[in-house]
Amino acid sequence: QVQLVESGGGLVQAGDSLRLSCAASGLTFSRYTMGWFRQAPGKERQFVAAISWSGGSTTCADSVKDRFSISRDNAKNTLYLQMNSLKPEDTAVYYCARGPYSYGMIRGPLPSNSEAYNYWGQGTQVTVSS
Repeated sequence: QVQLVESGGGLVQAGDSLRLSCAASGLTFSRYTMGWFRQAPGKERQFVAAISWSGGSTTCADSVKDRFSISRDNAKNTLYLQMNSLKPEDTAVYYCARGPYSYGMIRGPLPSNSEAYNYWGQGTQVTVSS
């Protein structure tokens, strides 16, 4: 079955960087859009970033687009989220998710709604202290 396992979270100080990884198995990883979401305590799950099957197209939420970047290594079945200049408001559990089948599509799709993603990892905690 599809498994997505996130890693790389932790406790850091404001201004630090982290790189999250998501190891995928049980799917043809290179055929799907992949995404990152986050959820802070008491808040709804929030879109962070998405990447096309090839890695050629990406999109990030406005709140992170100047600081975060999404990438993938299809040979390693792994999704990444590079987070720079972290802020306390970035504190959340971060989830990777499998999006729509998009193999061969030039640009996307790159959905930001969680309903478009049907497999989720267990999440990794990121805590940013001020």
